[in-house]
Amino acid sequence: MDYHSPASFAEASALAANATGTTRFLAGGTDVLVQLRSDLVTPDTLIDIKKIEGVSNIEQNADGSWTLGVAVTGAEMSEHTTLGQDWPGVVEAMDLIGSTQVQGRATLTGNLCNGSPAADSVPAMVAAGVTLTVTGPDGARTVAVEDIPTGPGKTSLAKGEVVSAVHIPARGENGGDAYLRFIPRTEMDIAVVGVGVNLRLDGDTITEARVCLGAVAPTVLLVEDCAKAIIGSTLDDTALEALAEAASAACNPIDDKRGTIAFRTEVAGVLAKRAAKIAYARAKGEKA
Repeated sequence: MDYHSPASFAEASALAANATGTTRFLAGGTDVLVQLRSDLVTPDTLIDIKKIEGVSNIEQNADGSWTLGVAVTGAEMSEHTTLGQDWPGVVEAMDLIGSTQVQGRATLTGNLCNGSPAADSVPAMVAAGVTLTVTGPDGARTVAVEDIPTGPGKTSLAKGEVVSAVHIPARGENGGDAYLRFIPRTEMDIAVVGVGVNLRLDGDTITEARVCLGAVAPTVLLVEDCAKAIIGSTLDDTALEALAEAASAACNPIDDKRGTIAFRTEVAGVLAKRAAKIAYARAKGEKA
């Protein structure tokens, strides 16, 4: 195995583009190192990006948006008070991943690029409208998070491409987000269903919404019908029921030992309602 520690993302991209066999990027390593030790994946080329300048930075830009380095850990996100106030759903979703020890290593980018349909941070990021800078042999491009996963363990990233920054929009006024999941155990388990909700209010009326489901299809689902169900409403019972129906209708889950198709489909609707209530309360400045 060839190990590299590049000084820039352009160098990292060039190394990956010219590599043969299996290539993996190393940021936190909570997926890559486990797969390596378990003999699930043995990379021919391992590219460690932790020494690239800025990869551990959390910065709020002049317009209120956020730029996160790709090696920022879940623990660092949880400890950042202002980020947590702006985007509690995104931070809380990341905080659900693994143990305290894992939180000290796990990253948003790694959770996304591992390609698991049950990744906790991904529905929250999609709901928030997070975008990424992706650096490749032809330069950099901006990609929406929802366009990265293409199937279990698969992404849309081409050979030589690497995620080089995470961009979270400005929160703005009267907005709130939330993420909820169902797991069989009380902690440190894989989501059976996950739901991220992000919305904005004008008075008591919802004017914008994004709802994303996880673990109920081969990739996360940004469900437009869920957003339509609550936009224009004050999140009354009628809107909540329409939201639940839209969430359940969008599901395309599997049967496995952690949950049946019928169970996952029903729980998606239940969690969508609960997450929407939390996001709505946060948008009103109330304690969720």
